[in-house]
Amino acid sequence: MIDLLQSNHSYFSNNMIVVTGGAGFIGSNLIGKLNSHSITDIIVVDNIRNPEKDKNLRDCQYLDRIDRTEFFSWLKQSPTKLDAIVHLGARTNTLEQDWSIFEELNLEYSKKLWSYCSENAIPFIYASSAAVYGDGKLGFSDDHSVTRKLRALNPYGQSKLEFDHWAIRQRKTPPFWAGLRFFNVFGPNELHKGPMASMIYQAYHQIKQKGSLKLFRSHNPDFKDGEQMRDFIYVDDVIGICLWLMQHRKDSGLYNVGSGKARTFIDLAKAVFKTLDIPNKIDFIDIPEDIRARYQYYTKANMDKIRNVGYEKGFLGLEEGVRKFVNCI
Repeated sequence: MIDLLQSNHSYFSNNMIVVTGGAGFIGSNLIGKLNSHSITDIIVVDNIRNPEKDKNLRDCQYLDRIDRTEFFSWLKQSPTKLDAIVHLGARTNTLEQDWSIFEELNLEYSKKLWSYCSENAIPFIYASSAAVYGDGKLGFSDDHSVTRKLRALNPYGQSKLEFDHWAIRQRKTPPFWAGLRFFNVFGPNELHKGPMASMIYQAYHQIKQKGSLKLFRSHNPDFKDGEQMRDFIYVDDVIGICLWLMQHRKDSGLYNVGSGKARTFIDLAKAVFKTLDIPNKIDFIDIPEDIRARYQYYTKANMDKIRNVGYEKGFLGLEEGVRKFVNCI
C-alpha cells in the first residue's frame, strides 16, 4: 500500500478533494497538512461570510472557496471527479438548544452529501463527536451495536448520534465511509471558536491575562474538584487518522478519534502553567445550573477498533501537546 505521507500526490489522481468546514479548526489543519505533501487540488466549503476564519487559511493553497449554501449547486455544474469529500462542517455549539439548526446543518446537509457520494462512488469521511456518548455510563465503544443504545446530553450530541444511526442503517453507501467521533481536540486555528474553543486554548488565555485559572467545581461525589477527566488529543494526531483513512479506504464504519487516555483538568492546568513558567493558581467555580445536568465528568476513547484495522501511529501526550500548542499561539 502506498503511504500518503511518503508519496506526496501519487496516491491520489488529478481529481479534487473537498473539505467542508475547511476554514474551521480541524479543516484548515487538514488542508495545511495536505499542502505540505504537495496536494493543493482542494475545494474549501464553509461559511464564507465569517471573516474570523480567514486567518486559518492565510497560509493554505486551494483551488476555490465555496459557501456551504452554494455547494450543491456547484456540484451539479462541476464536471470534475472528486477523490474524496471530508465533511467537517457542522454547527458545533453545545449550548445551542434550537433543534431546527442542527437538523438542517448537521443532519439534512450530511445526508445530502452521503447520497451524492453514494451515487457518484466518492469516498466520504465525516465528523461525528464523542458527545454521542452522553454521560458515559455505556462506555466509549465505537462498535455499531452500541450506537443504538446511546443517549446524548444536548441537541448537538443528539444530532451527531442521529446521523451515525442513519449512516449505519443505509444500504446504499459510498465506496468507503468513516464517521469520526472526535474527543477533546486542541491545537492551532481555534481563535474563531470563541467559547467553544478547547479548554487548553481558554486556559492559556486566562493564565496569560490573569495569572490564574478558573475550573469547574465537581457536583458529582465520584469526582473531586478539578478531577473531572477528558480524553485530550492534539489536532495533528486527528489529521494523521484522517489522512490514513483517506488512504486506507476499506473497513467502513464509525471510529473513535482520541488518545485513549483520560486526564484531569488539573493535569491540563498544570501543563499550561508549567509551559508558561507561571506558578499554579487555580480557583474553583460552580458549574452553571443550566448545564449542570448535561455535564460530562469522564471521557476516554476506546481505540481498539481503528488499531485492529491497521492504524499504528502513537499520540502526543497531554504535556507535549500543550507545549507544542502554546509555542505556536
